[in-house]
Order: sequence, then structure tokens, then C-alpha cells
Amino acid sequence: MKLSILDQIPIAKGMTAQQALHNSVALAKQADDLGYERFWLAEHHNTRTLASSAPEITASFIAGQTKRIHVGTGGIMMMHYSALKIAEQFNTLSAFAPGRIDLGLGRAPGGDYAATYALAQGKRPFVDEQYNKLMAIQQLMAGERAEDQAYTNVVTTPAKVPLANMWLLGSTGQSAAKAAEYGVGYSFAQFFNGQATKEIFDLYRQRFIPSDFMETPQIIVSYAATVAETEDEAEYRAKSIDISRLQLMRGELQQALTPEEAQDYPLSEMDLATIAQSRKLHLVGTKQQVAEQLQRDQEQYGFEEAMINSNQSIFEHRLESYRLLAEELIK
Repeated sequence: MKLSILDQIPIAKGMTAQQALHNSVALAKQADDLGYERFWLAEHHNTRTLASSAPEITASFIAGQTKRIHVGTGGIMMMHYSALKIAEQFNTLSAFAPGRIDLGLGRAPGGDYAATYALAQGKRPFVDEQYNKLMAIQQLMAGERAEDQAYTNVVTTPAKVPLANMWLLGSTGQSAAKAAEYGVGYSFAQFFNGQATKEIFDLYRQRFIPSDFMETPQIIVSYAATVAETEDEAEYRAKSIDISRLQLMRGELQQALTPEEAQDYPLSEMDLATIAQSRKLHLVGTKQQVAEQLQRDQEQYGFEEAMINSNQSIFEHRLESYRLLAEELIK
């Protein structure tokens, strides 16, 4: 099974955003050495808990610090940016690191209303016709004249460079048909709501039309995971992640607790039931246990690649989680 990493660049208690960004580079270097397939950066705004607000910039730095791993975005939130700007950014990246750049595109805002309003410079956010924008990005990157009248009189610079691989992000399955129509990879965020089905992925494969950005259908399924040497240790480390998800559901954006703090966090019976239900979104256990779950899902759903998000508050625990899983699954 191919393994990849989605890094949201978490800012733990007592850590600066600058430290979190440097941790991302260290994690990418380890992933490169361990044989991970790709390393993606998320896009999040108006938060003090995540430092990944400019994934295209972080990706460019990491691409220069690594050797073989694919580097990209998971994803660029299309609504905030001009198709021309996205095309020029990723053609530039691909010129510097040909064959290693992934452009993952998302339709969500990546932040709250205040962030969306600010990114739109106080104007109405561009939330409609995002698939038309995806088409314009493809046309501009490929050096074609875009059909969208906003871009008909411009050309993309640099031009005639190896094209980045393009992916569309989704979490409900609604975007599967569109990913197939535009000939791009499909990245499904299982850790958002756990609604993956074989029917979603079969639909994508059946309707896939090859493009300059991807010749054959490719599916990535993204999971949250906490992996440790023993099941008890994995459970100990996972509790702070469980609490962070619980807080997020309440609209509370707080830095992750340490494992020690999480043990003493007050939880009601309702909280415990919610956490138990959310465990379908969070794989916890030894490397053998988590690997077996991923392999069962791969057999059931038929995807090619699993992308792992491990946001433990202690950076060494994150490094270990990815290392252990690689030992079991990357041959």
C-alpha cells in the first residue's frame, strides 16, 4: 500500500508557529527517507492552533529540502484565489521540481466567516462555479486559452513546463463525479466524517476521463491515526486528539492538550459516547492493528493510497506514529 502524509502543521502548547513550521520540514524529511509517497499541506485560516495558512509556500520550501517525495497541497481553497495565480504558482513549482508537485484543490473555505470575508477583501466570497474555476486552472496551466472570460486575454508564465499532478478533495462523495469528469485524482477525507463507500469510488473510476493532469484514475483516502508500540500507549496518546475533535464539534478551537493533561480532562457520559462514535474517524493502536484496518478498508473500497494525519501534541510522538506505520506497510 502507498502511504502519504497530510500535515496541518499543528501548534502545540508552548510552541511557536515558527517551531511548528520547522517541525513540518523535519517530518517531511523523515517521510522522504521512510518511503512515503507524498507530503501534503492543508490550508487553514484564522486559527492559532494550525500554522498551515500558505500551503503553496510551505510546499515550495519542503520540495527544496527533500529528494524524491511528491510535495503538494491538500489543498488550495479555490474560492479565495484567481485561477491565473494558482496556475502560475504551480507551474513555477513544477518547473523547479518536475514530476514531484501535486496540486490538490478544495472547495471549502478553510476557515470561518471572518477569514473568508477578509480573504475576499470585504467583498462577496467566490463560492459559486468553483468547478468552472478548476477548468480554468487546467486550461491556463496547460497553456491553453481559458474559456472563462476573466482569463481570455492572458497567458500563464512560466509556460511549457511539466504539469503538476492535480487532485480534487472531497468528504461526502459529491465531488467524485467531477473529479472523474475533469480527469484528476480524487482525495477523500475519511477523517472528516467517515462516509467512504465503495459506490463513491466505483463511480469515480467508471466515469474517469484521462487528462493531461492524470492518465488513469487514482484515489487517496485520508485518515487520522495514532500509532504506538503498544495499544495502551496508543490509547494514552490518542485521548488528546479525541478531546480536540470533541472541542471542535463544540466550536472551541483550542491547542491540543498534552497526553498528561488529557487524562485529567473532565468528560461527561455524553462526551464519552461522542468520542466512542468519533473513533471511526481516528485509527488508534499498534502498527499491526492500524495497518490491518487500513488493509481491510483498502480491500473493501479499492483505493490505491492511504494518507495519514497524526496531530499528537508531542512532536516525537508524531514522528514515531509515522515511522511505525511505515515499518508495517511500506515494503
